[in-house]
Amino acid sequence: MSDANYRYNQTIKLFGADAEPAFETPEQQEAVWGRRWGCDSDVGRLRLVLMHRPGAEMAVIDPAKRIEEIGAFGDPEAGWYWQSDEIPPLAEMQAQHDALVAALEREGVQVAFLDGVSDGRIKSCYTRDSSLAMKGGAVVCRMGPRLRRGEEAVATRTLADLGMPILRTIHGRGLMEGGSFAWIDAKTAVIGRSIRVNEDACRQLEEVLAAQGVELIRVDLAGYEIHIDGFFVMIDVDLALIDPDGLPYTFLQRLEALGVRTIEIAPADSSWIVNCLAVRPGRVIMPEGASNRTLDLLAQHDVEIVTIPYDKMALNGGGIHCSTCPLVRDPVA
Repeated sequence: MSDANYRYNQTIKLFGADAEPAFETPEQQEAVWGRRWGCDSDVGRLRLVLMHRPGAEMAVIDPAKRIEEIGAFGDPEAGWYWQSDEIPPLAEMQAQHDALVAALEREGVQVAFLDGVSDGRIKSCYTRDSSLAMKGGAVVCRMGPRLRRGEEAVATRTLADLGMPILRTIHGRGLMEGGSFAWIDAKTAVIGRSIRVNEDACRQLEEVLAAQGVELIRVDLAGYEIHIDGFFVMIDVDLALIDPDGLPYTFLQRLEALGVRTIEIAPADSSWIVNCLAVRPGRVIMPEGASNRTLDLLAQHDVEIVTIPYDKMALNGGGIHCSTCPLVRDPVA
């Protein structure tokens, strides 16, 4: 061995590749990426969230483009769809979105906004769907409907600008939207398979979670339901708000086995009541309109509720949970 080779080999040994500590450990995150990124629960204190205020992209909506057979509005050729029979003034939607931002900021949450939403992407205000967070970084999803394709690119650019690592981009024929993903606890997550989430994407997501020792539970949603967050949301470390009509009994049994208590919404409640957001364990931002029965049950479980009007934003097909993509949460004990 030459002297040069010897010195080179000794240098490699001295400054060699080290697998430990793992990528997502706090010390590696802070040293390499500037902060601890990601989430391993849906209830840890929320620190940073990604949102988008509806704006110029909404100009594509044309009230003359009514599709009578579905009782809604849209233009398949132009690539937009408004799923309600009422189109509110943009200013009213913006006012409700601003109120959600203000409520989050009062809770000490930093709000980041998507950068450069494309024309006509009227669902971009529902940032939950284009990406999701886990320990150490984000997974960029691949939207189901073609009219939402392109939202992923905006999310990717924004996350990169923020400095957040991207652990996986759903690719190939995978389809996945973040509204159908939820954390149950730090070692257990759930994905709702549906018309918007296929098994190819589940396998891709599972690979990333498995590297962190997290089990991914698959739940098959009924019919044409698209996201699990219309039926299941964690609101405390061991407490979920659910609409049991949209969940298989086997999943309810699994929640019980995991020690998760459940509060069932009243029949009078809309599904948007479930579509709420925990800002810390046992404190939730929820749309106005929950029944007294549901509010009483929440109070009995010591859940603190902050309510805001969100009915105009919901007319575009999403609620408070849909409108927020948590990027950083504190771990829960």
